[in-house]
Amino acid sequence: MIESKHREQIGWYFYDWANSAFATTVVAVFLGPYLTTVAKAAADAGGFIYPLGIKVTAGSFFPYLISVSVLSQIIFLPIMGAIADYSNRKKQMLALFAYLGAFVTTGMYFLKGTNYLLGGSLFLIANLSFGISVVFYNAFLPEIADPEERDHVSSMGWAMGYLGDGLLLAMNLLLFSKAGALGLTTGQAIRINLASAGIWWGVFTLIPLAALRRRRPLKKLPRGENYLSVGFKQLGKTFSKARAYPQTLLFLVAFLIYNDGIQTVTTLASQFGQEELGLPVSTLTEVILMVQFVGFFGSILFNYISKAVGTKRAIMISLMIWIGALVYAYGFLKTSFDFFILGAVIAIALGGSQALSRSAFSLMIPKGQEAEYFSLYEVSDRGTSWLGPLLFGLALQFTGSYRIAIVSLVIFFILGLALLTRVDIREAALEAGNEAPPS
Repeated sequence: MIESKHREQIGWYFYDWANSAFATTVVAVFLGPYLTTVAKAAADAGGFIYPLGIKVTAGSFFPYLISVSVLSQIIFLPIMGAIADYSNRKKQMLALFAYLGAFVTTGMYFLKGTNYLLGGSLFLIANLSFGISVVFYNAFLPEIADPEERDHVSSMGWAMGYLGDGLLLAMNLLLFSKAGALGLTTGQAIRINLASAGIWWGVFTLIPLAALRRRRPLKKLPRGENYLSVGFKQLGKTFSKARAYPQTLLFLVAFLIYNDGIQTVTTLASQFGQEELGLPVSTLTEVILMVQFVGFFGSILFNYISKAVGTKRAIMISLMIWIGALVYAYGFLKTSFDFFILGAVIAIALGGSQALSRSAFSLMIPKGQEAEYFSLYEVSDRGTSWLGPLLFGLALQFTGSYRIAIVSLVIFFILGLALLTRVDIREAALEAGNEAPPS
């Protein structure tokens, strides 16, 4: 039994390895700057484009696009999570949306010229599929790890993700740097790299699908209901019953706020570096590559910090590092070397803040509602945020300053940190009827 659980955990880690290629190669590195370039090629003399007839500056298109993609997740993810809790199809749903996302991401190879609407459409579908697949992936965590080992298992998953996308990104960087020698244009190299993330995602998803077991749901489908109808009804019940778990709800709100800031920074860092500092894509890729490998050790480091000071305090330490990083970006970031320093600082905090948040939240979920609650959590998990990009885009559009846009995100970390101080993880676990974690 122990050997079977360990095998499942290893297989589970590999979905982080598989899907992180999309979050890093596509969202964090190549798509933002490249799609901004495509949008600028389609812009009028004033620098505006008109998606669906709406006047938008070309530089704000990608941040706004992220906001739209996450708004769609807010509609679909909780319903998918509720459906999963009433079925034994988490594994099949993971496969369905993983491969839909992988297929659409591979199709980004055809993004070129001035067709920014194609790029926007592909990204919307891929990011929604990514989010839904991770809902089902996260819902396996309470089934494969006991409360006392979830910090470790969750941190190892994030660490594997950093190694996986770091390895692919290294190959992407090599291709990009050798593009001329290989007879490729810069645009062709970027499109190949975007497509490679989809192929990587699809191939390595085979490992968790082989390792994870199907389990019977803890709740039976009511007579006369189908999965879709019960999904809508359960979504309403989730919100109405959430008041019975005030600590869980408070943590979720805090996480949605501070992680919105995290996702905005990681998603738009490349665009900031390109447009504000004039850094070439090769330098941006090197920085993000460094982040992946430093982030691996950051995940492991914060696992030890959580054992020493507690999970909540470890998360709070990571959030204070984020605040310092944004202040540094606003007032001191001027050169490519400075950008490397910023990347290293962010990398240390990134894995810890997210891995520990996931494991902490898993302790607060009522039994039988794992996918349902993780669907709410995933609305602001990796690669997804909406208020942050919206604020960033508006600040950029009205001030024309990338520095003001980036420092405006401090509010998410300050507010999230303030709410987190009021959360009692042990009390939340007991409220949900779970075993209280070690002090």
